Amino acid sequence: MKKENLNKSTQSNYAKHSVLDFIKNVFTPNKNYTTQPKDSTKPKKEYFFSFARSIISSKMELGKLRTAETYTASLNSFKRFRKNKDILLNNINSDVITAYEYYLTNNGVCPNTSSFYMRNLRAIYNQAVEKELTTQQFPFKHVYTGVEKTIKRAIPMNTIKQIKEIDLTMKPALDYARDMFMFSFYTRGMSFVDMAYLRQKDLNGEILSYRRRKTGQRLYIKWEKCMDEIVNKYKNPNNFYLLPIIDPESDTDKRKQYLQMAQYVNRNLKAIGNILDLDIPLTMYVSRHSWASIAKSKKIPLSVISEGMGHDSERTTQIYLTSLDTAELDKANRTILNSL
Repeated sequence: MKKENLNKSTQSNYAKHSVLDFIKNVFTPNKNYTTQPKDSTKPKKEYFFSFARSIISSKMELGKLRTAETYTASLNSFKRFRKNKDILLNNINSDVITAYEYYLTNNGVCPNTSSFYMRNLRAIYNQAVEKELTTQQFPFKHVYTGVEKTIKRAIPMNTIKQIKEIDLTMKPALDYARDMFMFSFYTRGMSFVDMAYLRQKDLNGEILSYRRRKTGQRLYIKWEKCMDEIVNKYKNPNNFYLLPIIDPESDTDKRKQYLQMAQYVNRNLKAIGNILDLDIPLTMYVSRHSWASIAKSKKIPLSVISEGMGHDSERTTQIYLTSLDTAELDKANRTILNSL
């Protein structure tokens, strides 16, 4: 009986000491006993510039070069405002963005350009919110992010005739720029990027067909003699592109070639504008706007060419154009070309 009580007492003391030892070890520093694993990792600080650069790299990898370029331009503007000092995503708030807008205004940036920067930065910021790298503070709610109608940049038909007829024989760079401008005008104000990527196989008999690089819409244009004259002037059987803008054998990236040529052409067009004493800078965009304006002045229905072409979004204009009967568009273009 005594032996049995002794065993019970020993077991009780052992259990008591085991519990005490466990408690002691839990609350004694530098011991491995713990109820939960400790996470010593501190929250990572995310910065706006570095995050934006990662988004830009991702867009480039996906082939969305235009988006990458617009994001880069907007980021560079914001970096100038910040004097290249990065900022935490959590610190992007309404006060910072309002101050940025004030900075842009004071530096002579027009409302549409300011809005362009704001919309791109907002897109980058919202992606950071989606990735839960920061909480949504709606920092862009007090700045302008709309699009105002721009001042007209169209020129009348008599000025188009002057550009066409000016003697540039001794000035090949200006002559080339003039040809690109006129080709755009002949083809219903085709944008320079679409001209750059036109292929010889896009011309099939009397029809030129191409897909707009910006909207993805396919357009069809009746081939006219004036267009043919420019193409034949620069025809190169070794180049599968229709116009001499991109050299497929060059080591330079095709998009970079197009951008460089766009700057080159616009620079020389402005020189032509100076010779003719025009009151607006002559650029490739003027060709596009002028076609729409002249078409309207000739009472071509607005259902045929939208007044939004050059005033509102380009997408709206292309929706109008591509939804019409091709013959009606060809008739409208012939009416304009006959005036030259």
